[in-house]
Amino acid sequence: MESQVFEMGDIDIAWCPGCGNFSILKVLKQALSELGIKPEKLVLVSGIGQAAKIPHYFRTNFFNGLHGRAIPPATAIKVVNPDLAVIAESGDGDMYGEGGNHLINAIRRNPDITNIVHNNMVYGLTKGQASPTSQIGFKTPVQVKGVFLEPFNPLALAISLDASFVARAFSGDIEQTKEILEQAISHKGFALVDIFQPCVTFNKVNTHKWFKENTYYLDKSYDPLNRVAAFQKAVEREKLPLGIFYRNDKKSTFEENVGVYRQNKEPLALRKLERKNKLSDLIKSKR
Repeated sequence: MESQVFEMGDIDIAWCPGCGNFSILKVLKQALSELGIKPEKLVLVSGIGQAAKIPHYFRTNFFNGLHGRAIPPATAIKVVNPDLAVIAESGDGDMYGEGGNHLINAIRRNPDITNIVHNNMVYGLTKGQASPTSQIGFKTPVQVKGVFLEPFNPLALAISLDASFVARAFSGDIEQTKEILEQAISHKGFALVDIFQPCVTFNKVNTHKWFKENTYYLDKSYDPLNRVAAFQKAVEREKLPLGIFYRNDKKSTFEENVGVYRQNKEPLALRKLERKNKLSDLIKSKR
């Protein structure tokens, strides 16, 4: 299957020339195509922001939520129809700022969804404020004297909560990012993929060149099953590691533990709704 099956045709993509989102859009389509996932079997869910526009440029099912609210509907979609491949994707502000609490609880619940976060360390859509991942000292029109808050570390958080799959990629490395995404999407359970990407308009510090010079890939001998080693890598600062940090193949996912599937494995989306009898029974019940 070729990536063209997800193409929307000749449309205007509303990103700045050189934006890292273009690479992520391209590599995600390639990964899905190589995995053989059909457009009708995929649902993309996003919040608000430049990264959240990606579903608009796919020929597939998608849902745009409120700011920071991509994960709840993605979880619900997977519960209603577990046969679908569900990807929640947005930017670092959307997922880690407004949506931080949803991220924490999704890790705990372990729904079988892939969470892709475009991490450019700045708010792009709202014109350059510091985001949760902005580095200390980063100056913006709002943080005029520089950021003084400790940057949010999504990988350390996810590993500390024993997430099912934790990885980090860089949008400038197409082949490596595609491989990471393919493994994340194929993984059963909640998979977090943090993707570094340059914002060429509002972040003149963390550029494509900066990411190239300040990252490195985990060695082939690295063991992603070692949680302690994974956490140690997640908190490194001198250079930022890329690759699959941690994998924990848990016995079950959130949707498998939902009561409606314990006796009847048929997806809720395909079940016939007996409105008359169910409503009548509810009215007659004393509860």
